[in-house]
Amino acid sequence: QVQLVESGGGLVQPGGSLRLSCAASASIFGGYVMGWYRQGPGKQRDLVAAITSGGTANFADTVKGRFTIARDNAKNTVYMQMNSLRPEDTAVYYCNSRLGLKNYWGQGTQVTVSS
Repeated sequence: QVQLVESGGGLVQPGGSLRLSCAASASIFGGYVMGWYRQGPGKQRDLVAAITSGGTANFADTVKGRFTIARDNAKNTVYMQMNSLRPEDTAVYYCNSRLGLKNYWGQGTQVTVSS
């Protein structure tokens, strides 16, 4: 059974921080590109950040300098640290595991940035 289980979402004030975690089944972690996507109300799902098995990361322009992504290969877990959060970061955040045509999604975790 393949699984991606996200955690760490919640309500935070503007300027605050959250760390999202995604625990993956071993069969869909090693060698896979791990990423975080988000989908706001009425919007499409967009890439926020991704990291290769070798540790190369890329970010959406809207989060560069505020978000970081890291993976712990021993724990089959990917993290995303979100700092200086803004109301426009409010969305459901989804963990993604991708290798070639194989593509897996977590169930999503809500992040709400509001005062």
